[in-house]
Amino acid sequence: MKKFTVGALIAGSTALSPFAAYAETEIQFWHAFTGRLGELVAAQVEDFNASQDEFKVVATHKGNYSETLNAGIAAFRAGEQPHILMVFEVGTATMMSAAGAVRSVTKVMETSGAEFDPDAYIGAVKGYYTSTDGEMLSLPFNASTPVLWVNRDAFKAAGVDPDTDLSTWQNVGEVLTQLRDGGSECPLTTAWQSWIHLENFSAYHDVPFATQDNGFGGLNTELAFNGPEQVAHISAMGEWARDGKFFYAGRRNEGGANFRAGECALFTESSAGYAGIKAEAGFDFDVRPLPYWEGVGNAPQNTIIGGASLWVMEGHEDAEYKGAGQFLSYLSSSDVQAQWHQDTGYLPITSAAADATRAAGFYDENLGTEVAVLQMTRNEPTANSKGLRLGSFDQIRGIIDEELEAVWAGDKDAQTALDSAVKRGDQLLRRFEAAN
Repeated sequence: MKKFTVGALIAGSTALSPFAAYAETEIQFWHAFTGRLGELVAAQVEDFNASQDEFKVVATHKGNYSETLNAGIAAFRAGEQPHILMVFEVGTATMMSAAGAVRSVTKVMETSGAEFDPDAYIGAVKGYYTSTDGEMLSLPFNASTPVLWVNRDAFKAAGVDPDTDLSTWQNVGEVLTQLRDGGSECPLTTAWQSWIHLENFSAYHDVPFATQDNGFGGLNTELAFNGPEQVAHISAMGEWARDGKFFYAGRRNEGGANFRAGECALFTESSAGYAGIKAEAGFDFDVRPLPYWEGVGNAPQNTIIGGASLWVMEGHEDAEYKGAGQFLSYLSSSDVQAQWHQDTGYLPITSAAADATRAAGFYDENLGTEVAVLQMTRNEPTANSKGLRLGSFDQIRGIIDEELEAVWAGDKDAQTALDSAVKRGDQLLRRFEAAN
């Protein structure tokens, strides 16, 4: 939408009004951030708007991730869609299937004249949002990956060396016993159990979560996370739950409150938990790589991302796409990305931003903050570790959560629960396939 803000041209080639006319093109940006993240996004928008006078980005909070996605879909149907829409990673297949609703970032950048180099993005980040023919569909923005958080004070209170090797689940299992026997009431808790302990577990061990390259190869994919590797891991966690070594707090990030309060010794959570943990934790903590089972698959391969990306909607004028491209280019610039990474714990989406952060000494001054970057870039992504592109994935996660809860409660064994989750999830995939 074009907004004429000031002035009028005066006829003649040499005389202009002191109030020169200009057109400011508005770019609507809908996002899901509140609190500190909302403040940081607002600052980015303000900085971009102040850097030039051709475009004005208007940022609007539209609720949580699911609510923002639904708002964008409803707005498109009504012909009132924003230019840029934040969509969480599990909504990728939904956006791809929305024929005529989105314009790829590659096309937006090609026509906008904005600086854009797809090869500048970290491989495991870029791959998630790139089509099989190399077209970047959306711009990675707030990308995170799971890591292991350690409450060093809780280790010491239980008589366990906080510097002990926690790189493998075999070692973690032994430490959990020591922590419990030393008096810890919460040796281990987790956030986002499906994302960390099935989705990322599969990628990290280079085993399939689903067929057809985890959905990248087509809609006729079938779930495969009931394989022997995943079953063994969930079985171990089920035993830890029954033995008082693993405390289940909830499906989302409820366990974060327990860890930040100092109640839990170990916590598997997003790297983006850094800002909150640093601000709230009254104890000494550090960050370790996500553990892997030694001798299983090709571990450690690489973990995959969570968070969200920015999609450009169809149905706007050429000048508006130019502005959208310029804003996306600004968001992915090295300085902006480096600051975003340092402020939030989200991954720097480009190698240059990571290099700039390293050169500034941030990783040396904030030990552990580089763990997620190294974990994501250790190896080139494989078909099993590029990410997941599945229809109805938000609902499938709900099914997985339900079945995992039955394991933690001792109501089902891991094989039965994961078989059930696969069967129920495949039914949703067939419906999604039929509708698209």
